[in-house]
Amino acid sequence: MPRGIAYAALAYICWGLFPLYFQPLAAIAPAEVVMHRVVWSLVFLLVLLAVRRQWAWLVPVLSQPKLLLTFGASALLLAGNWGVYIWAVTNGRVLEASLGYFITPLVNVMLGTTVLHERLRTAQWAALSLAAAGVVWLTVQGGQLPWIALVLAASFGTYGLLRKVAPLGALEGLTLETLLLAPIALVALAWWWMQGTSAAAAADGQTLLWLVGVGPVTAIPLLLFAAGARRITMTTLGLLQYLGPTIQFGLGVWLFREPLTAPRLVGFCFIWGALLLYSADGWRVARRTAARQDPAKASPA
Repeated sequence: MPRGIAYAALAYICWGLFPLYFQPLAAIAPAEVVMHRVVWSLVFLLVLLAVRRQWAWLVPVLSQPKLLLTFGASALLLAGNWGVYIWAVTNGRVLEASLGYFITPLVNVMLGTTVLHERLRTAQWAALSLAAAGVVWLTVQGGQLPWIALVLAASFGTYGLLRKVAPLGALEGLTLETLLLAPIALVALAWWWMQGTSAAAAADGQTLLWLVGVGPVTAIPLLLFAAGARRITMTTLGLLQYLGPTIQFGLGVWLFREPLTAPRLVGFCFIWGALLLYSADGWRVARRTAARQDPAKASPA
């Protein structure tokens, strides 16, 4: 359990610190950064698979059109999520990006109800209602929908849903997704290079190293997350997931000095209240389930 908590916490801390990594790439268009992220992630993953000699899954998967279609859809969602996130970070919208990942667990609950026909408990309905009130408040106060937060939450929530029903593990699934995106990425990078519009072509050595580094920076937190998720309960994992957006929120306010007005803070408080209610309900249900499985845990001692 302690090792699992450490792995999962490290994954979320890495995701929370992502703005620090992508900020130096602000001079490069987000679409180009995403294409580099695909290519160098694939290189890193293929090296990792070669070291582990973990190839047996690949040939059977490539002969299953339905599975390829599912992972093609999840790959496009992932690329879209990456693009919006990188644009937000490099355009001074880290706070709104953090809001998106605060909302994501509640989007997962909503998708579970509408797509998987899961039944919501009263507290979960209340949490969703409180989060919706927060989005409405932010929309009214800002004069427009917090579209970055909503796109990030919807894309990552839907991505999680597709991966939930897919049979591949984290390493294999991410490899297949990047493998499917790689032809698009390579063609786009080659086109920009030939047209003379590639920012990477004129970049210095340090920037090129940052671009190459997006491969391991993308894959390592996901592998840490997979290792942690196998060792700890879903309740613990659910509580740890707020580390990432909390760190991003702190970076947005104290490092990048993004404005946090009182009305905007009220909207965040709605979302935080919804998450507190959602987490408390999950913890309560987990305790009740554990007590049924082990009557000794029902004792106050």
